[in-house]
Amino acid sequence: MMTKHKIYVKRQRQGLGEQGITSLCRRAVKATLLEEGIVIPVQISVLVSDDKGIRALNRDHRDKDTPTDVLSFPAAVYIPAAFEAREDDIDPETGCLHLGDIIISGERAKKQAAEYGHNTTREITYLMVHATLHLLGYDHKVADDKAQMRGREEHVMGTLGLTR
Repeated sequence: MMTKHKIYVKRQRQGLGEQGITSLCRRAVKATLLEEGIVIPVQISVLVSDDKGIRALNRDHRDKDTPTDVLSFPAAVYIPAAFEAREDDIDPETGCLHLGDIIISGERAKKQAAEYGHNTTREITYLMVHATLHLLGYDHKVADDKAQMRGREEHVMGTLGLTR
């Protein structure tokens, strides 16, 4: 039986890149959850923004007045590779655990894809995998965790056929 995750994707503005950005975001998130062994249904909200929108959020929530590629807002703190949710954390109405929110700049993803020499699909997928891992407790800013997170990113990207 397949776990029924709920991935809500909202586009702040039209013209933010890929036509299939909604399905691309869902696919990347679901692949990450599968590879991390998340068997309980989770709910994640994704907002596809532009540089202006994500800059405002970055400024308001991280005190960095600059656009960024992706932001993650975990609903709780989890231990990487040891995800454990309590039964009472699950919303009885949806049957899902709210894992958190992701905001991605479609504009920034497009620019970075050109800079890194790959397509926008790969960049958006990578950013969504990266952000989902943050929701699951991974943190590349902690020296000991950086290699573990990078390894998980590469693994998930490989399962999606999007290796470097």
